[in-house]
Amino acid sequence: MKTVPNLTLAPGADERALYSLAAKKLGIRPGAIEELRIKRRSLDARRKGAIKYVYTVDVRLRGEPAEPADTYNIPSVTPRGAPPVVAGFGPAGMFCALTLARAGLRPIVLERGADVETRSAKVAAFRRGGALDSECNVQFGEGGAGTYSDGKLNTGTHDKRITHVLREFYTHGAPESVMYDAKPHVGTDVLSRVVKSIREEIISLGGELRFNTRLTGLALDESGAVTGARAASGGVEYIEKCDALVLATGHSARDTFEMLLASGVPMEPKAFSLGARIEHSQAALDLAQYGVPRGKALPAADYSLSVHLPDGRGVYTFCMCPGGEVIAAASEAGGVVTNGMSYSGRAMPNCNSALLCGVRPEDFPYPGALGGVEWQREIERRAFDYAGGGYRAPAQLVADFLAGRASTGPGSVNPSYLPGVFWGDLREVLPGIVTDSLRSALPLLAKKLPIFGEGDAVLTGPETRSSSPVRILRGEGRQCALKNLYPCGEGPGWAGGITSAAVDGLRVAEAIIGGY
Repeated sequence: MKTVPNLTLAPGADERALYSLAAKKLGIRPGAIEELRIKRRSLDARRKGAIKYVYTVDVRLRGEPAEPADTYNIPSVTPRGAPPVVAGFGPAGMFCALTLARAGLRPIVLERGADVETRSAKVAAFRRGGALDSECNVQFGEGGAGTYSDGKLNTGTHDKRITHVLREFYTHGAPESVMYDAKPHVGTDVLSRVVKSIREEIISLGGELRFNTRLTGLALDESGAVTGARAASGGVEYIEKCDALVLATGHSARDTFEMLLASGVPMEPKAFSLGARIEHSQAALDLAQYGVPRGKALPAADYSLSVHLPDGRGVYTFCMCPGGEVIAAASEAGGVVTNGMSYSGRAMPNCNSALLCGVRPEDFPYPGALGGVEWQREIERRAFDYAGGGYRAPAQLVADFLAGRASTGPGSVNPSYLPGVFWGDLREVLPGIVTDSLRSALPLLAKKLPIFGEGDAVLTGPETRSSSPVRILRGEGRQCALKNLYPCGEGPGWAGGITSAAVDGLRVAEAIIGGY
């Protein structure tokens, strides 16, 4: 196939026109093209009056043989001993278990939360003011924390496995555009369907999904090698024997980190980020990015911003949710956590993103491998107490935050967080190094995108779970010092985001399959 770059179409134009555009560039008749595949599509909004989509396509001419698509080959192996156990069914656990199942290894998945249907009902009830289920919430349950997000599939990593991951999302129900969009996303509603479809394939291949089942410990032999997973479900504890145990428990499984540390698993504190969600009107963002009100042909505008402060600390936006909402993401009683979420249509009136400041282990007020975990917990509990309980989140207008005064109510932007916000001063919740950095960064960010200078924008916090504050060390064969134990994905500190976590799940599955 021939690759043809830099083909442009106006937003909303019929993509069948790419045939004639590609033919013109190649100097041939459109009818000479037998097949055309979109390889990449990106929106160019640099010239406000001439916004366009830019395409790179692959074309096959008539008479040329068809080229097979790139494939990710999984060898079939003969099972021996006990099947592998995967603890956690977020992106890393899902793709690891799916790959092991396709290899014929019939993995057993332990997921502390519920299936995605039950989980969705529990999350909705909590947001309406109901009780928090500490085992099934925005952090825990089928699909992992990424299920309640914008569902971004872009990543800064460059790995050949990414193509396979995107193809699997498409195969299991995501739109085909995730395979070629420069900024692919699926949204929470579509992600829920994808997750369920992956679950069903694993089961059809002989794997097991055990929901409401938590990893509670490790069974070890005399040499210190893992021989089984200690698990609890419905008040019953048991040992599931295994020759490989994958730790894909996510970045919020604090009790699991504590258990692993007590079991002698080597780990260290890791840099992570702290801050709040910043919320604007989506219409204001559209106007700022496009120069005109957004019509139906254009997607909800987004942004990605960062600045480096004179003291060397970085402040950046993360997990930007166009047409989305700020959500309650607590997983422990008595703590407030915020995150962002969008549905596939990105049709809500506000946009939001995390506004984060990087913090390093030397910043942590607590020592040891779990010092960052304790710091997160302290901030979340402080927010809960400051807001008066009920999982309301502290909120402040940007103008008041910059002026150093508490807010008493909203301006033109109504906060979307449920079960509701408590207007006040984020300095009462976030550490000084974070609030000082955010106050320094906001005027600099406003120079890049003027809406960051709008005083009515809302800061809702705290955002503490953008990444794991822990790294579980691993070495040869992606195992940690305890043989047969495989730290995997975002929780143990080896990935960041849906796609990179899925890729790490593939890597770990490959290592396990290689042992056969």
